[in-house]
Amino acid sequence: MVETLSMFFCELESFDGGWLVFQQRYNGSVDFYRNWMAYRNGFGDVGGEFWLGLEKIYQLTKEGTWELIVELKDFHDNYKYARYSEFGLGTEREKYALSELGTYSGTAGDYLEYHKGMKFTTSDNDNDVDDGDNCAEIYNGAWWFKDCYKSHLNGQHADSADDTAIKWPNTDSGLMFTRMMIRKV
Repeated sequence: MVETLSMFFCELESFDGGWLVFQQRYNGSVDFYRNWMAYRNGFGDVGGEFWLGLEKIYQLTKEGTWELIVELKDFHDNYKYARYSEFGLGTEREKYALSELGTYSGTAGDYLEYHKGMKFTTSDNDNDVDDGDNCAEIYNGAWWFKDCYKSHLNGQHADSADDTAIKWPNTDSGLMFTRMMIRKV
């Protein structure tokens, strides 16, 4: 397993191609309950499940306008997507806040808007606004938690209605497949 990813995975066919994938999950082979440094630097394998790294995502999106697509598939093979016309993160000093999130379109529902402006939270770096609790610890993952979440794509890979599972609200249980991709506009 590569702890610091140095390669990129591009999607060249879906949504007219040219997308850089920064998060992909489909079989639970990689544990996404990680610390700040792991999320900062990236983990997993671009040939499988992975998180590219917050610093790499920031460096890519800090110049120009980037769009985001979130792909979702549940354990019953129901596919949905959310597309945002803009996407960008703040600096590490700003805790990689979800600083830019444009207009939503798609079939999944807009469940990322709730997290706009929020800092990234891990079990060892609590930046959510839930007084006294660390949402990353409660839900076994890491995300742009607020109080705590409407969507959470870095939770546990499980076909379960449990709140620690990978979640996007309009699904009955956890998600089997998620992929987050960006492309320069």
